[in-house]
Amino acid sequence: MTTHPHRFKEFVAGARDTVPMMVGAAPFGVIFGTLVAAGPLALWHGQLMSLAVFAGSAQFIALGLIASHASFAVIWATTLIVNLRHVLYSATLAPYVSHLPLRWRLVLGGLLTDEVFAVAWAYFRRHAPGDVSPWHFLGSGLSMYLNWQVWTAAGLLFGAAFPGLQSLGLDFAMVATFIAIVVPQLVAVRYLAAAVTAGALAFFWQAWPYKLGLLGAVLVGVAVGVALSRPRKPLGVDHADARKPAEPPRSQHNPHAIAGGQQ
Repeated sequence: MTTHPHRFKEFVAGARDTVPMMVGAAPFGVIFGTLVAAGPLALWHGQLMSLAVFAGSAQFIALGLIASHASFAVIWATTLIVNLRHVLYSATLAPYVSHLPLRWRLVLGGLLTDEVFAVAWAYFRRHAPGDVSPWHFLGSGLSMYLNWQVWTAAGLLFGAAFPGLQSLGLDFAMVATFIAIVVPQLVAVRYLAAAVTAGALAFFWQAWPYKLGLLGAVLVGVAVGVALSRPRKPLGVDHADARKPAEPPRSQHNPHAIAGGQQ
């Protein structure tokens, strides 16, 4: 049974392992708060979005769509598709958390982000499924959650004093963070093909309205990855025939076959 001091140690380790991700997310949160302060939403709307949604990319996309007066259906569908990657994250981590009570899985699922997934997966894959507690995951998720709230509030409160903040290129810190998350995962051809396909299409389709180019790029990238992940049937081999035992030569099955064939 895991002792309480050991749980606290794992919790702190999870938070410590997330510090580099928190540094990368800080300017991203400030920029989001600044954009909210300069946009049509009230300040409390921006903080509420960070508290309830807790998904940086979806929040930025939703904010842009709201500013362009997109319909609720477009905003909902766009953010849904963008966040579908979390389903893949959940499927990857499921063997390590499936034994937990529902309340634990709900909490960890609510705290799951790209950065938290990278930290949790790096930790979990060093252990056998079911052998680790959720406290490391919880420490990572809570630290990232609180970090996002603090920097969103900073952008909301001080963004008006720095109206050109979003043009300083601080968002590159988040880009660098995503590069650090994605690149180590490209360990197979199918992963690389999916990433290259989605990235290239997102670039070429970026002019599509309502960020639909990003949605299309995500869907095509996922389709490429799934297609390359399917097991392939060897050419010229029928699976039903491959399961049949090989028949012995006719000379062994019927001693008279050779003699009869030579007559």
